[in-house]
Amino acid sequence: MFWARLLILIAPLAAAETLDFEAYKTHVEPIFLKKHPGHARCVACHVDAATAFKLQPVPPGAKTWTEEQSRKNFEMVVKLVIPGDPNSSRLLIHPLAHDAGGDQFHGGGRQFASKDDPDWKTIADWVARAKSN
Repeated sequence: MFWARLLILIAPLAAAETLDFEAYKTHVEPIFLKKHPGHARCVACHVDAATAFKLQPVPPGAKTWTEEQSRKNFEMVVKLVIPGDPNSSRLLIHPLAHDAGGDQFHGGGRQFASKDDPDWKTIADWVARAKSN
């Protein structure tokens, strides 16, 4: 029981160490603010959502997050990623169309129609470049 609890606490930290924060902040995080045709921006739903993917609110008048908020977003995102394995990472599978390999339901619709979507590829490349523990 002790070891299982310890693993639950350590696993996100280990994942965070293998994922590149600067690449996340520069390339991945802006996708959460981007409007995808026919869908709300990720941030529109995932600030107040009671889900595992909960983003920090963007400060009033700002176009992006503060450094501290980006770090909090990163800490949350790494819990949804399997370093080195984009095809098993919830962050990528949940908003992907079901017929393209996504899971059954995403309340905000399918942000990515296929794995060929440039934004999906950006996130997948970031995850793929991480070392698996």
